[in-house]
Amino acid sequence: MNTVVMLTEDHPHGALVDPAQPLINIEDQGLTRGDGVFETMLAANRTVRKLEAHLNRLSNSARMMDLPAPDHEALRAAIELGLSSTETGPQTVVGEEHVVKIMISRGTVERGPHSWVTITAAPEKTLRQRAEGVKALTLPRGHDPAEDGAYPWLLTGAKTFSYALNMAVLRYVKKQGADEAIFVTDDRRILEGATSSVIVARREGDSKVLLTPEPNHGILPGTTQGAIFNAARANGWELGFGPLYPQDLYESDGVWLASSVRLLAPVTHLNGNPLTVDAALTEELLGYLARS
Repeated sequence: MNTVVMLTEDHPHGALVDPAQPLINIEDQGLTRGDGVFETMLAANRTVRKLEAHLNRLSNSARMMDLPAPDHEALRAAIELGLSSTETGPQTVVGEEHVVKIMISRGTVERGPHSWVTITAAPEKTLRQRAEGVKALTLPRGHDPAEDGAYPWLLTGAKTFSYALNMAVLRYVKKQGADEAIFVTDDRRILEGATSSVIVARREGDSKVLLTPEPNHGILPGTTQGAIFNAARANGWELGFGPLYPQDLYESDGVWLASSVRLLAPVTHLNGNPLTVDAALTEELLGYLARS
């Protein structure tokens, strides 16, 4: 069952509420219009990983949406309260795992924006994909999101409630026998997964290289991808930032989809074609995350 902490005027640092009771007004603009922002995080041993990076990205999303700046101290307190009160999560390589989500909605016209935090045990499906990998399809994004950067009302880089497109994509690929999508531009340049960042490994002689699509091209910055790259650099890897194309994935020594909750899922098939899966490389990259 979800653990829910609501931040209110009476309880600015959060109070536990019953998730079985009505909590959101039927006219809440987050519900009716998808007008809000969020962050999803992984807690290991009841401590959120990369919390500062997530809070900073949340603040950036709120700024882009003209929502009040989140109170980081209050959110930290609400998260701590929720994690200290929630059910036991599964034990994995990174410890006891929980999924923590911060939601900021524009609320109703009368009452204005409000926030809450939800906490759940890490789902079995997520752990299974991390261990067994995923099958992915490349799908056209429809346009190059890099072109959106000049238009702030298109909210490039904001993590908003409006995830209907992402969910539609996942339903589509499931019908095709796959698990995930990797978006590409019209010229087949790799962008990102529907809910993840793309990471590619390549061995070049004695060197190991990690690559990801070039940043600042309409791609939402990935906190997990960033953490892996920082640790890999410290351990002697060379880093590259695209551009990448499907052929680069087929010719790689490993492809992964990285996200805060799933951490790192190896891509076993792309468009029905098998990819190289290197269990030792996956273990090495997951080890960086476990130690970070």
